[in-house]
Amino acid sequence: MTKANFLISIAIAVVSISFWGLLNQPEMEPPWPSRIQGFSFSPMQAGHDPTKKKQPTEAEIEADLKLLADTTNAVRSYTVEGSQAKIPVLARKYGINVTLGAWISEDLKANEEQINTVIRLAKENYRNVIRVIVGNEVLLRNEITVKQLEEYLDRVRNALDIPVSTAEPWHIWLKNPDLTEHVDFIGTHMLPYWEGIHVDRAVDFVVEHMAMLENAFPDKPVVIAEVGWPSNGRIRRQAVASPANEATFLRRFIERAEQLGYIYYVMEAFDQPWKRVTEGAVGSYWGVYDVQRQPKFPFTSPIVEVPEWRLLSGISIAIALITFALLLIDSKTLKKGGRGFLASVAFIAATGAVWIIYSYSRQYLTITAIVVGGLMLLGLIGVVIVVLTEAHEWAEAIWSKGSRRAFDPVHVPDDMLPMVSVHVPAYNEPPDMMIETLNALAALDYPRFEVIVMDNNTKDPEVWQPVEQHCKSLGPRFKFFHEDPLAGYKAGALNYCLAKTDPAVEVVAVIDSDYVVTSNWLRDLVPQFSIPSVAIVQAPQDYSDDGENLFKAMCYAEYRGFFYIGMITRNERNAIIQHGTMTMVRKSVLEEVGRWAEWCITEDAELGLKIFEKGYEAQYISKSYGKGVMPDTFIDFKKQRYRWAYGAIQIMRHHGRTLRRGGRSSLTYGQRYHFIAGWLPWLADSINLIFTLAALCWSTAMIHNAAKFDPPLIILSSVPLTFFVFKIAKMFYIYRSRVKATMTQTIASALAGLSLSHTIAKAVIFGFMTKSLPFFRTPKIVKGRKFWHALQSAREEGLVGLALLLAAYSIYKQQGSETPDILVWVIVLLVQALPYVAAVIMSIISAFAPQPTKLVGTITAPLETASSDEPEISALSEEIPTDSTPS
Repeated sequence: MTKANFLISIAIAVVSISFWGLLNQPEMEPPWPSRIQGFSFSPMQAGHDPTKKKQPTEAEIEADLKLLADTTNAVRSYTVEGSQAKIPVLARKYGINVTLGAWISEDLKANEEQINTVIRLAKENYRNVIRVIVGNEVLLRNEITVKQLEEYLDRVRNALDIPVSTAEPWHIWLKNPDLTEHVDFIGTHMLPYWEGIHVDRAVDFVVEHMAMLENAFPDKPVVIAEVGWPSNGRIRRQAVASPANEATFLRRFIERAEQLGYIYYVMEAFDQPWKRVTEGAVGSYWGVYDVQRQPKFPFTSPIVEVPEWRLLSGISIAIALITFALLLIDSKTLKKGGRGFLASVAFIAATGAVWIIYSYSRQYLTITAIVVGGLMLLGLIGVVIVVLTEAHEWAEAIWSKGSRRAFDPVHVPDDMLPMVSVHVPAYNEPPDMMIETLNALAALDYPRFEVIVMDNNTKDPEVWQPVEQHCKSLGPRFKFFHEDPLAGYKAGALNYCLAKTDPAVEVVAVIDSDYVVTSNWLRDLVPQFSIPSVAIVQAPQDYSDDGENLFKAMCYAEYRGFFYIGMITRNERNAIIQHGTMTMVRKSVLEEVGRWAEWCITEDAELGLKIFEKGYEAQYISKSYGKGVMPDTFIDFKKQRYRWAYGAIQIMRHHGRTLRRGGRSSLTYGQRYHFIAGWLPWLADSINLIFTLAALCWSTAMIHNAAKFDPPLIILSSVPLTFFVFKIAKMFYIYRSRVKATMTQTIASALAGLSLSHTIAKAVIFGFMTKSLPFFRTPKIVKGRKFWHALQSAREEGLVGLALLLAAYSIYKQQGSETPDILVWVIVLLVQALPYVAAVIMSIISAFAPQPTKLVGTITAPLETASSDEPEISALSEEIPTDSTPS
């Protein structure tokens, strides 16, 4: 480890400890008294659920009361159903008074049983049943009318000589003042969390509203039948559920309540996991003790937000240091600034991951929660890995010390130059376009070459015969073949060309049928094959029609990210993606690795990987030597990217063992890294599609049952947002600083790239589910764009995007935006909609023929374009990485 790396590692540890320590400063609060006035008491334990008639045993109830005996004067029960009818007699054994509750609901028959039983038990246990509460928030739930409740209250009051009331939130009492004529005291609930009150104002809130009730009903004593704060759950406006806030509120409240002489029952003694069914996740976490009957916070010592912060800090430091070390493998050209950047990302990622896992583990985990948590953990690991690879590319883009494998021109005398066979596969291509391609090849300034045109499966003779005639007119160097049928798609055509190649040929060059090459293409690049280890020489794909309309200008901006940035970085570790135009390959090596793979829809990239597996080198020059034309419509743009992504998965599956383990291949760690890391963003798109569908399902549940389905934890919702912001920030910075793109051009590139997310996601998923796919030719020079046809090309994206926007709007209208986790979830839905909206926008743009390209402008490449009169090739400028989509 270098001195710089050591110092950076020390800095990570110091920052981590400081960060965790700063967030967990101990806070002094009033001590919990040795005995409080009362607990709300529900004796259900893990596995119990009164809604399913799963009640605790008498022994379990007695054990709970024994635990509380020395801590409280009284307990408040909620029902006399089943074993809970034994609460009064069991409480008397331990000197605990009881406020006995009768559960009232819309079930009138059950209500009668509750009323009769509560009267009987109150009479039988007159020594320790000190008051009765008939109904709990039954008016709030709107399950019976006020008149029905008044009748129940009158019956119980007439039957007993102890105080009788019902329990409702403070505002229900103020709304129904006549109800007080039927009770002996005001049983109110003071739960400032539900009101969205900040914990620092919560006690004052209770005092203020107690004063409101006392002033409104001066003749009635007020009993706080429930007062508490949850230790976990969703954020409600300014109210944050946490163990520290629960401890803070209750310790402050009890001190104030004793000073003011309140009668109160702390909500509640024990956590009740079953309540998630009726109250949402937060309903499980109101206990002072957890479901295992252990205290959830300190009663007298200082309160710390995360008591285990030292352990968590240590874990995050260890993960960050390991991650940092992995990121520095083979990074000897990285400057100190880049190392510091990677260390920062490693620290943030490690700390965030540890915090997320810790927060999730604090929940009561059901089988479903464990399964969901496991899937989320896998997703989190995937997100972190993608972020780290993105960060690594970003660092190498900004802080690299020059180039490891700069392209050095090689000068070879004409009589020593190898013979080249230029292969031009074609299918149903416009003859005028192909003739232009062939004319450019005829003008090549190179002594020994041939051109083989292979037209496969074109049905119309009027399409291919003019090309055949033109080849004859260009002389014996040009050979034209037409076969119908011919299997194998483009790979089949290229293998056919290989079989027809002159035996004297040493180098095979391939271009697409729409490419117009410069005359010095072969002369500048073929000499690289004088280096025995070189098997591939690749020039970038480039396009001549970016000024034709706005759609193509946007596509052009998107393409350049890979060919003029990402390929240069991959070349640093001899790991370029070979693409099937403007490429050259040593003929003997092509035959050695088994020719072009007809099973793979991206035979070019697969060939390059096979060649690397044999230990050969590739040379990449980021200088344009030829230009083709881009897809004319959005549907063709999608088909092209679908083919690339599907083919990438085919390659991953076929070469997976070699990429993971190396085996007997000669792949270096750097090559394996780039091939795997380069496809990770596409894998992330497929996972994101699954996440989007899950988000829609969850949002639908939230809309239809808001009480039962909470938004995801804010710390989880922030993960996709953080990932999105990181990727956008990286793209904008690199495009602006390295491609020299304007802000408009950068936005255009981002829009075009986002519009393909759904297409890539489907391709990846189907790539794993199927073994083959028909070859998608990318049509060129397509006429007759129609608006409706173009819009139809994005119908899937449009529907999904519309669903996301409607979900976001519905949640916002129904639940507002004052609650942070609701707001963050709405933002997540809107961000998830961006790729789908982008696809619709691109489809609309593609429908209109010549839009003004000045809206985007012309991108000036940071690297020059070759011209026929250039005497030699300049060395590459600084190499810059990106994760943009490869061909």
